[in-house]
Amino acid sequence: MHQLPIFLNLADRAVVLVGEGEAAAAKARLIERAGGRVVGEDAADAILAFVALDDEAEARVAADRLRARGLLVNVVDRPALCDFTTPAIVDRAPVTVAIGTGGASAGLAKAVRQRVEALLPARLGDLAAALFKARDAMKARWPDPAHRRRAIDAALAPGAPLDPLAPDAAGQVEDWLAAPAEPAPPARFETIRLTSSDPDDLTLRAARLLGQADHIFHAPDVPPAILARARADAVRHPADAPPRAPPPGLVLWVEV
Repeated sequence: MHQLPIFLNLADRAVVLVGEGEAAAAKARLIERAGGRVVGEDAADAILAFVALDDEAEARVAADRLRARGLLVNVVDRPALCDFTTPAIVDRAPVTVAIGTGGASAGLAKAVRQRVEALLPARLGDLAAALFKARDAMKARWPDPAHRRRAIDAALAPGAPLDPLAPDAAGQVEDWLAAPAEPAPPARFETIRLTSSDPDDLTLRAARLLGQADHIFHAPDVPPAILARARADAVRHPADAPPRAPPPGLVLWVEV
């Protein structure tokens, strides 16, 4: 990963925009779409800045001047001068999908966005809103966080009641919560044997298990790039051998 992807809350916050013309107008629309306020360079309360100047020398000077004030700066079409880049966006508010290439190719980011756009239902944001509204009900039904996470994961799986790609998933949340409770799944232990250090060579099964596991026990020589494909909150255990008494939940042993 060459950049840290983050989502900034710009609601009613000032963002400096330097420049005029089509590129500057596009950035102004982006800022306003995110709820920000476009301001001039002299604004004291700005948190970010965009520079849209045709002359590279002028753009560099403007970026350095803004950066000296502590602002993070994006220089349009000049990734080498940027502190951050703006991705191609699929908007299903409150769900937002951002596709970035680190400034390498805006055209590629756009092409990927168009593919993703076609996959995601228009009501995907409604599903997110319905799940947010049901948080208290889900906590009451599944007090144990791990059990709750597994129940939600199962409901969001392909073909399941809340499949995100199903057009009517948002309307199924109440019925899903009202359905008879299922017992907590038993502990499960799986082994992944790697054939390559490249995460793109993972089998579909291995990638799915890494994304679902609660605990990952792994040999010391397992590449970090492989472990990066696991859930961020999965517990990682460097070990020389598989656990004799696996903890509850889905447990993986990963070896080369």
